Amino acid sequence: MTPLEALDFAAVFVFALTGALTASRAQLDIIGFAFLASLTAVGGGTIRDLLLYQNPIFWIEAPRYIMIACAAAALVFVTAHLFESRLRVILWLDALALSVAVAAGAGVALATGQSPIIVALMGAVTGTMGGLMRDVVANEVPLALKQGELYVTAAFAGAVAALLTAGVTDHTLAPLAACTAVTLILRAGSIAFGWRLPVYKSRPPKQ
Repeated sequence: MTPLEALDFAAVFVFALTGALTASRAQLDIIGFAFLASLTAVGGGTIRDLLLYQNPIFWIEAPRYIMIACAAAALVFVTAHLFESRLRVILWLDALALSVAVAAGAGVALATGQSPIIVALMGAVTGTMGGLMRDVVANEVPLALKQGELYVTAAFAGAVAALLTAGVTDHTLAPLAACTAVTLILRAGSIAFGWRLPVYKSRPPKQ
């Protein structure tokens, strides 16, 4: 298993857990759990592969990704009641999944020789789109769009860290590690310490 495949597996599993936990909050049945877990798990990677013309898409080439997502859904289905605050668990698991998925997306773009801006975009897309789909389908305000929170910003910063690290070392794991660390630190800081970006506040026109 290559490092990029390992990152994809990790991102799929952890994102699937968040999707299943979201399904538990909506009191869905086991099929709803599996659907929301799978959508969250492979959504970002699917868009990445489509945009980069990767054929076949990663989970079609290796259906075990879907099996992992369904296994995560089944696990949550029988254990979700043990968590006092499922939303808090979702936030932290999502932060972990985001950091891993951004590294996976940026790593694939780097491996295929994409330009720096595409590397940054693919990292952000891979990391954010699965969670965005999950929240939209569950009729919740997407974490990626909450006022001022470091989410997409954390994803872009992580992808840029991967680019900068790749520019100074030939070690294949260093950019992935840097990306994961920067993304996780920024997202965790936003959750734990309230790190925020300034938000727009409208003012009445002078005339």
